Amino acid sequence: TDNLSEDTELKDPYLIPRNIMAEPDYIDEDNPELIRPQKLINPVKSSRNHQDLHRELLMNQKRGLAPQNKPELQKVMEKRKRDQVIKQQKEEEAQKKKSDLEIELMKRQQKLEQLELEKQKLQEEQENAPEFVKVKGNLRRTAQESAEAPDS
Repeated sequence: TDNLSEDTELKDPYLIPRNIMAEPDYIDEDNPELIRPQKLINPVKSSRNHQDLHRELLMNQKRGLAPQNKPELQKVMEKRKRDQVIKQQKEEEAQKKKSDLEIELMKRQQKLEQLELEKQKLQEEQENAPEFVKVKGNLRRTAQESAEAPDS
């Protein structure tokens, strides 16, 4: 008896989804006075530029020349990377092309920088030295100056 009740429920026209909606009146071609709905014209598709572009894309697709579908961010990042590599190559070439004079000037500049660093370290050591060391240094200088003064 359960199977019989299930069969009758499935055959009920109200339970079938396609019968839930009412069918439109314009399907009946009996009444010629009714205005039949028409599909709206898409102004983009009807434009000449769009048609030309579509035709070109279809031809390229047939030839196997599909356009690149990379996102804009990826394109920008690739361009930056290329620019960075080119810049790095130019810097390397510039360093390779340095003349003997430039190399010698660079060496002298490095030596001067090292001497300046050493002088700064000595000054910092003297400033951080205890008071009695400073006084002893001053006494030595005055002793040397006084010893030199009578000779002259």
